[in-house]
Amino acid sequence: MSNIAGKAYAMNVITPIKASRVWINKIIFWLTRQPFMAGRLIGLITLSMIHYARWTIVQPSQFPRLAESQPPENFQYSYMLFFSNFNGSWEQYVDSFHMAIPTGLDLLWWRNVKYPNSVPLQPFHAYITYNQIWTNHYYNAYPMAASNDVKSAKRVKAELLKFIEQTKGVTPEIFQQEYNQLLLKLQYDFGVMEPTPIVSLSAEAVEKRREQEALKSAG
Repeated sequence: MSNIAGKAYAMNVITPIKASRVWINKIIFWLTRQPFMAGRLIGLITLSMIHYARWTIVQPSQFPRLAESQPPENFQYSYMLFFSNFNGSWEQYVDSFHMAIPTGLDLLWWRNVKYPNSVPLQPFHAYITYNQIWTNHYYNAYPMAASNDVKSAKRVKAELLKFIEQTKGVTPEIFQQEYNQLLLKLQYDFGVMEPTPIVSLSAEAVEKRREQEALKSAG
């Protein structure tokens, strides 16, 4: 399964929308970026497992034609594209979405064709599964880094740069004191990026397949 790269999983979901409702969905997207709507999506922001999430709408006129000789597509619907990268298994992610922002999901997927609402969970699972497009190729520059590892690395870099400036020309004793304080401050940001325990059968299957391919190549 090429949806998985190290600790990360790539999800792509494409759902149809009736053309008459596209403008309403676009207004909803605009509203969700306004401060007074922050409460609807605060659960999404606090999900530390998410690297990236985006919703966008493509209308029939926006689909590319590779050449003038290519017949124009005759689409019945517009389509909402949802892209996300996250840590953990498919089930963990979808369930977290369902628990964290159920009303937010219903707002973002408002009136998409056959959208069942995010509650109860099983119809929502079935809807995402049916509309998910499998990723043919997924590259992750830091496959063993979870989103929290990346955030920690940014904090460590920022503090190190600040430390360098603050300790220029100080005595060894003061340097040692400042260094100890730095270690104390960043102690929760130091970790080893390594494989995690199995989070799903699909992830385990990917690892087994890679091991088998490596053995075949070596033989």
